[in-house]
Formats: sequence, C-alpha cells, structure tokens
Amino acid sequence: MSKIAKKPISILEGVKAEISDKEIKFSGPKGNLSIPLMEFILCEIKDNNFFVTKNSDNVQARANWGTMAALIRNNMEGVKNGFTKSLEIEGIGYKAQMEGKNLILSVGFTHTVKIVPKDGIKIEVEKNVIKVSGIDKIVVGQTAAEIRKVKKPEPYKGKGIHYVGERVIRKEGKKVAGSTA
Repeated sequence: MSKIAKKPISILEGVKAEISDKEIKFSGPKGNLSIPLMEFILCEIKDNNFFVTKNSDNVQARANWGTMAALIRNNMEGVKNGFTKSLEIEGIGYKAQMEGKNLILSVGFTHTVKIVPKDGIKIEVEKNVIKVSGIDKIVVGQTAAEIRKVKKPEPYKGKGIHYVGERVIRKEGKKVAGSTA
C-alpha cells in the first residue's frame, strides 16, 4: 500500500492542472509539462486537490499508484519553481566553460568534451561549480548524471566532477616499503 498516494495532493498556487483521457497537463509560471496516465490508475480533481486511486489490486497497480502521485507532485513543483542540480569540478587544470548554450569541459583528456543540453535545460558555470536547471526533474537529473559521468571522482585524490555536498570516499595510497620514520 502506498502511503504517499493515499493523501490528497493539493494543487500549488499559480499552477493550473487538467486531466484528459490519457494524460495530465500542468501549466505554471515556469512553463508547461504533461505526464501520461499510468495503467490501473484513476485521477480526479476535487476542491483544488488531486485524488489518485487505483482501480485494481494487483502488484503493478500498487506500484503505479505511488509513482503517479510522486510524478504529479514533481511536475507541479517543476512548473512553479523548477529544479536545480549543482556539480563541482576538482582537480588542477580542470575547468568548465560555456560556449553558447553548450558546456565545454577540460578534465584531463587530450581533447575537450562538449555537452549539448536538451530542450528546457539551462546550464550555468560559476568558477568550478556547474548548475543544471529546468522544469522537468527527470531531465535535470539525467543531464547532471551525464556531466558527472564524463569524469567521475577518483578515490585517491578526489579529482573529477561530483555533486555539491557528495561525499567522495577516499582510499589510502601505497605506503613506502621499509621506511623507518
């Protein structure tokens, strides 16, 4: 049983929501989003609240029930405030810069890496911090993960690209054999 989906979801101020046969459309100050209705799920709007119910009792219906409620919350938050992920570059000579809308990374390879953002995604660079923002939480997270994948933080010196606040587990290097100190 989904504890998340049992509770009614209040529609945020400034967000307009419509339910059609196959999808739910959201519009707000940041833009428009839509999500398809999942199988075995019924949605309705009453008194400025979303009510998500399941019309079957099988395993897939229970899984879709909580997922649909989470997607509705995320899309409402996205069209109202948007989402941001911040990444940090660590390493001598590692840098990021913008070339138009594209992100250019110099992270220790013989060549630079060019990342073209998807529609609706905005990338900003301030010193060694890369900020990825947009209205769709899934696309923002995927873009940030693709940027991090270019040069993951290595465990000995911590050089690479990591999320701000991410704890990089460090390993101890080799010890000098036979040293008497």
